[in-house]
Amino acid sequence: MFSTEILFLIGFIVFIAGILILDMLVIDRKAHVVSIKEAGTWTLVWITLALAFSAFLWYYGDLVHGIHSYADLQGVASRYASHLKLNPNDFEASLQSYRHYMTISYLSGYLIEKTLSVDNLFVMMMIFTSFGVKNTEYQHVLNWGILGAIVLRFVFIFAGAAIINRFDWVLIVFGFVLVYSAYKMYRDRNKQESIDVQHHPMVKFLSKYFHVYPRFEGDNFFVRAIKKGNDYELVGKGVKGLLCITPLFVTVLVIEFSDLIFAFDSIPAVFSVSLDPYVVFFSNIFAILGLRAMFFLLAAIADKFRYLKLGVSVLLLFIGVKLLIHKFVEIDAMWSLVIILAVLVISIAASLLIKPVAEPNKQQRDNLQNNA
Repeated sequence: MFSTEILFLIGFIVFIAGILILDMLVIDRKAHVVSIKEAGTWTLVWITLALAFSAFLWYYGDLVHGIHSYADLQGVASRYASHLKLNPNDFEASLQSYRHYMTISYLSGYLIEKTLSVDNLFVMMMIFTSFGVKNTEYQHVLNWGILGAIVLRFVFIFAGAAIINRFDWVLIVFGFVLVYSAYKMYRDRNKQESIDVQHHPMVKFLSKYFHVYPRFEGDNFFVRAIKKGNDYELVGKGVKGLLCITPLFVTVLVIEFSDLIFAFDSIPAVFSVSLDPYVVFFSNIFAILGLRAMFFLLAAIADKFRYLKLGVSVLLLFIGVKLLIHKFVEIDAMWSLVIILAVLVISIAASLLIKPVAEPNKQQRDNLQNNA
């Protein structure tokens, strides 16, 4: 017999699957270039949906774990929020306290994932540019990329929760990983990154074990072709040929590979605000669902947020330190949310208000050299 948690999780996944199917097969059935207005509208839609779910947790969060008595509540709290003070003489107040804790943890996790994903979006932009993907196909690739990211998050989060439950010292390891990631992001914040397509690990692997068709064929991931020398030629219907993967499918897999690397930072970061795998999963999924719209919005205004990477490095440092000291100092969930919001707001405000220092042009550089 399924537990309440499993049933709720199945219902949540069915709901998310329904949204994705509607999005992929109806709303974005026709490939087109997404405008800033459209991207902004859908960004607001996804944020509204995420906030609506937080309202559900605020009032009915106990339904996730099927809490019906104080004993149920105590059992759940001992696993996911042992520091929370509960009153055995007032079940309703204790239940409300846990609901509110779930909601704050969910919002903190959502903001962490959303903020950290900005760096991943920059990587996606580089991948599209490096592979020469047409901007009309961005949606198609991102849809499948997001679907793959959801599956990866499901596996990583619940596997991570099981490991943490058995070996709680893993949180210390997560802390060191995040502190190092913070240092690395700060060090490379102004570095111009690029992708070497020919030597990318995923491209080398696919080229070695699969037939890779050298050209894009619309929005097709697979084509039938015959090999002629070092090149491939498409075959008509009814003609047998080699099943080849197209550069568009290679792009999807490279994006999945980059998301896999990104998950090693983002998932430990969200576990810093909640040990409840369901809360972590919900926050991750709602953040990921809005990534595609956020991508098109960010692509148009990416150069405006010069200090966002600095803010992300500060956020990673805070989260890493929080994990390292969690055995000795418990930072309140509300304070964690306030700090996350403060870092995000300050980095965005600084980017918008502080004007960049103009680089000297060639004539000015020549004058400076002559004066020297």
